[in-house]
Amino acid sequence: MKPERLSRFLDIFRTQRSFGPFAKLSGHIKNLPPSDKAIAVVLGGLVIVLSVASLFSFTRSFLVEVPAHGGTLIEGSVGTPRFVNPLLALSDADRDLSALTYAGLMGIGPEGSLVPVLASSYEVSEDGKTYTFILRENAKFSDNTPVTADDVVFTVKKAQDSGLKSPEYSNWASIRAEVVDARTVRFTLPKPYAPFLTDTTLGILPAHLWRNIQNDEFPFSPLMQHPVGAGPFKVVKVVENDIGVITEYELKAHNGFALGRPYLDTIRMRFFETPILLQGAYKSGRVESAYGIDVPGALRAPYSRIFGVFFNKKNNEALGKVEVRKALSIAIDREHIVADVLGGYATPLIGPVSSGNGITPPVLPNPVTRISDAKQILTRNGWAYDESAGTWKNKKAKLSINAITIRTSNVPELKVVAAAVQADWQTLGVPTSVEVYEPGDLTQEVIRPRAYDALLFGMVVGREQDLFAFWDSGEQADPGLNIASYANTAVDSLLEKARSSSDPDKVRGYIQSASDKIAADYPAAFTHTPDFLYAVPKTLYGVNLPQIAAPADRFATVATWYKERAYVWPFLVQGH
Repeated sequence: MKPERLSRFLDIFRTQRSFGPFAKLSGHIKNLPPSDKAIAVVLGGLVIVLSVASLFSFTRSFLVEVPAHGGTLIEGSVGTPRFVNPLLALSDADRDLSALTYAGLMGIGPEGSLVPVLASSYEVSEDGKTYTFILRENAKFSDNTPVTADDVVFTVKKAQDSGLKSPEYSNWASIRAEVVDARTVRFTLPKPYAPFLTDTTLGILPAHLWRNIQNDEFPFSPLMQHPVGAGPFKVVKVVENDIGVITEYELKAHNGFALGRPYLDTIRMRFFETPILLQGAYKSGRVESAYGIDVPGALRAPYSRIFGVFFNKKNNEALGKVEVRKALSIAIDREHIVADVLGGYATPLIGPVSSGNGITPPVLPNPVTRISDAKQILTRNGWAYDESAGTWKNKKAKLSINAITIRTSNVPELKVVAAAVQADWQTLGVPTSVEVYEPGDLTQEVIRPRAYDALLFGMVVGREQDLFAFWDSGEQADPGLNIASYANTAVDSLLEKARSSSDPDKVRGYIQSASDKIAADYPAAFTHTPDFLYAVPKTLYGVNLPQIAAPADRFATVATWYKERAYVWPFLVQGH
């Protein structure tokens, strides 16, 4: 620009210009006394502030709130992580970290249904025995290497390796896995098995890091504490105390997560030895969130666990009579157990499944007449109460309902439930005692050898309510999970059909029929299904809990949790 033109341009800004009303207003203000002039300035500023606020509020009314990246969540958990690996995870602490750092072909969606994660799609053959998965092109491990079909097949074959002793072995032992191409993997089942998709939520290992590690070295690999997975978060720091016990994990958002970078920047997992220490940490603010914490506003979700007292007729001949088992079941005050013993955080049950997935559980006994109803069941079937002996006797069958011992785990909730059942059975006139075992001892000394008359225990039936492992007659002996030694050929057939059918309506029908038949046989005095409690801060949004099979399921939608928010125009929401 030439000098003379620049000078004229600058003169525009040097020249004072008046704007009608504003010039007059300025003149009036100049003529005001100093005190009035100050008031005018304050009022003018207030008008400007209110105008800006009104304009912002007006504009804000047209904007939409959306999640934004950022923020840290501090989560508390009980236990010490040892095996942060989906093939060897044993404790809840192990499974929590595995859920955050690993991902499977499929995952659990917000409503509890299965959704593709590392897979972009899958197909099932007409005979229900072949599943073909296509991997997402953008699926990456946290070391930025791509997830391939070779990684999937490697993971499955390690699960099938009996030398590794993986808890996942039984799910994969009879399945053939093969690489079709770099992004395609095929599974062939020996027979149709509808719940198979649930097994494909197994976290995938990076073969290039694990391939040369022998089975006996697996548990001691540095990758156990510093996992490399394809999950929503990656480990950046592990904190240990003075004696080498892990007390905290710091995880950062994995930018290469197949479903998109999580909104939260960081999750800190802090670990505590006992639930009491965890509760103290929550109350003091050392952690923001934790499951099993009973506080106002805690999130609740159905727990796919069924608790009850399982009868073993082989150890107590009287329990072989269906009327005895029925009377014992009817006598239990389930409403009292749920409301007073468990604080309302459960649902009473008298059958092997809870409501949900279209299944209807049996009607509960009348809580008012339950004891008299139970006595009538016994008397109608030839039993009479012997006051002198303090027990029920059946002269025709030459049987007595002698003292029953309820054996259970040394867990606070189970101990109080056992005490409540004991009181109800004693009211019925059945001498009852309770024996408590440490969890490991209960498994080895009581459950495996089936050394009990009555066992208060819980079974994880899963979101699909697959009852096969617990009620099929072929699962009676250890290591089978049919702890009531139940046998019913009609039920066996229904459970097999439920596993084989790919029609959801038919599956529900089979499970409903099997449930009704099991309930009518009273192989257990079912008591309740607990609620899953999860305390989260008010500043955390987007938490949707599915039906919980294991505590780690609370992290199913963790990638969509957020603390930070942004406001955008509606037409930008779809692409946000």
